Amino acid sequence: MTEMTQTAEQKALNIDWENLGFTYIKTDYRFISYWKDGKWDDGEMTTDNKVHISEGSPVLHYGQSCFEGMKAYRTKDGSINLFRPDENAKRMINSCQRLLMPEFPVEKFVEAAKAVVKANEKWVPPYNTGSTLYLRPYLMGVGDNIGVSPATEYIFSIFAMPVGPYFKGGLTPTNFIVSDYDRAAPHGTGAAKVGGNYASSLLPGKEAHDRNFSDCIYLDPATHTKIEEVGSANFFGITKDNRFVTPKSPSILPSITKYSLLYLAEHHLGMEVEEGDVFIDKLDGFSEAGACGTAAVISPIGGIQYGDNFHVFNSETEVGPVTRKLYEELTGIQFGDLEAPEGWIVKVD
Repeated sequence: MTEMTQTAEQKALNIDWENLGFTYIKTDYRFISYWKDGKWDDGEMTTDNKVHISEGSPVLHYGQSCFEGMKAYRTKDGSINLFRPDENAKRMINSCQRLLMPEFPVEKFVEAAKAVVKANEKWVPPYNTGSTLYLRPYLMGVGDNIGVSPATEYIFSIFAMPVGPYFKGGLTPTNFIVSDYDRAAPHGTGAAKVGGNYASSLLPGKEAHDRNFSDCIYLDPATHTKIEEVGSANFFGITKDNRFVTPKSPSILPSITKYSLLYLAEHHLGMEVEEGDVFIDKLDGFSEAGACGTAAVISPIGGIQYGDNFHVFNSETEVGPVTRKLYEELTGIQFGDLEAPEGWIVKVD
C-alpha cells in the first residue's frame, strides 16, 4: 500500500492498516433500534458506544441474545462491498426464532448495515492492505425482568471496526487440537449464533492456546467420532481424489463462508462437493484441510492433534493448492477483483 491510496481523513486516523489485529476499535457511529409494545422503532445512528439496559435484562441472566459477523471490503476503485448481507440477516432471524426473540426484517438489516458502513467510511481499510471493516450486528433481550421467560423489550444494534486477520499469520497453516469438551448439545443451540455457544468455548480454547495450538476442534457431542467445528469456524477438507467435503450436523452453525466455498468449489473449480460425516480417525483421506468463517476467511490447517496422534495434511508450512485457489476466488469476489455470482455483492452507495 502507498500513502496515495488513503484519504486525508484516513491519514488523520494514524492506523497501520496492513498490521491490524482482530481487536475492538471505537469508530464514529453505530445503528441502534428498540423493540417495545410489539414493534421495532425506526432506529437511529448514534455516537454512544455504551448500551444502557435494566439490571433485570434477560441477556444478563439467561443469555437471551444473538449476534452476527460480517465485513465491508474496499475495492480497487475505492468503492465498498458488502458480501451477502441478506444471508446474515436470515441467519439472525433463525437465531431469534430459537430464542423467542422478535425478528429484525432482512431489508431493514441490510439497510442498517449499509448505513453503518457509510457513516464510518473513513474506517474502511484501503484496498490491498489485507484488512476490512468488521460489522457486529447483535440483538438482545432487555427490560425489567427476573423470571425465566422471554424479555418484554429488545435492542438491535450494529457497530463496526477495522480488523486484520482473525488467526495470526493470515493464509499460513497452523495446528489445532481435538478437545474433550463439547461445543453444543444434541438438539441444542449449536446451529444458532448465540452467546452461550461462545462462552462455553473459552476454557477449551485457552487450553488449546496454552499448548501452542491455534484453537481446538470439537467433535460431535453424541458419539465423539466426527469433526463438527474448528473453534468458532467451520471445517472443510480436500480429499485425495479432489472432493470438497465439510461436516453436516444439526449442531453446526451454518457458515455463510462455508456455503460460498461449496458453491465456488463446485461451479468455479469443477470439484465434487459433499456435506457429510468427517470421522476423526479417517483424516488420511484428506490432502488439505482448513477452517472457514467471516472472521477467519480461510485458515489452512497444518495438522491436527488427536490424543497421541498428530496428523499432518498438505504441510505445516505451505498452503495447499486447492485451499489457496479457493481463498483467491472468495477474496477476489469480496474485494471486487472477480465477478461475483448474482446477488452476492451489495454496494454501499
